Amino acid sequence: MQLCVINTFPVRLHLSKKSNIFQLHLFHTKYTGVAPLEVQMPALSPTMEEGNIVKWLKKEGDEVAAGDTLCEIETDKAVVVMESNDDGILAKILVQEGSRGVRLGTLIALMVSEGEDWTRVEIPALEAVTLTTAPPTAAPPDPAPPLTTTPSAPKQLRLSPAARHILDTHGLDAHLAKATGPRGLITKEDALKLLNQSGERLSAPPAAAVAPPAPVSVSPPIAPSTGRPTFPALSVPGKPGMPGTFTEIPASNVRRVIAQRLTQSKSTIPHAYASVDCDLGPVMKLRKQLATEDIKVSVNDFIIKAAAVSLREMPEVNVMWSGDGPQALDYIHISIAVATPRGLITPIIKDAANKGLQEIAATAKALAQKARDGKLLPEEYQGGSFSISNLGMFGISEFSAVINPPQACILAVGGTRAELRLAPQNPDGPVLHTQQLMTVTLSSDGRLVDDELASRFLEKFRTNLEQPQRVSVP
Repeated sequence: MQLCVINTFPVRLHLSKKSNIFQLHLFHTKYTGVAPLEVQMPALSPTMEEGNIVKWLKKEGDEVAAGDTLCEIETDKAVVVMESNDDGILAKILVQEGSRGVRLGTLIALMVSEGEDWTRVEIPALEAVTLTTAPPTAAPPDPAPPLTTTPSAPKQLRLSPAARHILDTHGLDAHLAKATGPRGLITKEDALKLLNQSGERLSAPPAAAVAPPAPVSVSPPIAPSTGRPTFPALSVPGKPGMPGTFTEIPASNVRRVIAQRLTQSKSTIPHAYASVDCDLGPVMKLRKQLATEDIKVSVNDFIIKAAAVSLREMPEVNVMWSGDGPQALDYIHISIAVATPRGLITPIIKDAANKGLQEIAATAKALAQKARDGKLLPEEYQGGSFSISNLGMFGISEFSAVINPPQACILAVGGTRAELRLAPQNPDGPVLHTQQLMTVTLSSDGRLVDDELASRFLEKFRTNLEQPQRVSVP
């Protein structure tokens, strides 16, 4: 075995053994220009695995101070701004706007220290040096050919984020793409070229391709009268719709997480449902009085306040389920469902039981706007203890909502309706009067909130909502 001395510079060593030949792979980053400060894709939410670069807020050559926003990143929850941890100059943007599926830890940009020439920043590149301890007569194995046609030794592919998105969206095999980028990188143009080629093959005339047999000859029975196609659906980008075809819609990170959490909720939480009608007459009357004092609050603000006060009065409902069992919560944070173009998100009104109606109204309005703009911070939508979903403004009379795990309950609020009812304890006899009624439905986790407890909570909520003066102050 020969002993060699390596100059001192950053190294990464890997020792492998193939056919009794020990190979020392030496990887080092060599900088001939200005050493960069690396900017990597961060974890901006606990469940984030990858992100999308929405927009760069700084351009190459801009000075950056610690705390300045560099770019907007779409996580699995919302669009969040990424802040710089260092002072310096943004020298090189490696992942452009619109890139999707960027994994955590991926190098997305380079910075240089203050006073350095950012135009001379050195882009890190891995260079391999192989040292072998085999006898001189033993020749090293031939390098693998660049072609990917050898099934016995598949080559690890390197794809740009845009290329990966195109190939994954259209279900194309990345091994069929011809890489033209540096160090064998499959670029966006390579993926588009493969996509066009596959489109040409799919749109070729039947005579030039091996066409499947006609549906009638495959299956003796006559096709059903419903018009359902008897052949697999096929998506052809850029082509008009044909019978049995469909168009694939790429799912955003938010949509994927919503799908996962809904599936988790309905498959692991035993949902129980209970409904009650509430008289909104006192709430409407108090709203008019507050409006004369130029205080604007919505019915939803009264609902949030009534739910928070009810949780304070019945702490056994303010719980959540963990892996070890029930956990009582010492805070009351109300999650309110807000519909956005990216999907449903639930910003949180913290410590709602101790807030007044005006503060709740201002907080809810600000959070809803930030949610629609995709500007919510992680701490503004994580950590709720009870959820409220209101579809009354959309004309929905009543509905049942899906629990947001690990919470125990969610309150589904329907629209108001006018009904004629007998006035109780009228000295002149039974008198009909109009009531503004609203139906609310509580979805509860049967492991934590049983039917009897859910019924008592709804009765407490109705009492608090129908007596808004009692709960309108902190």
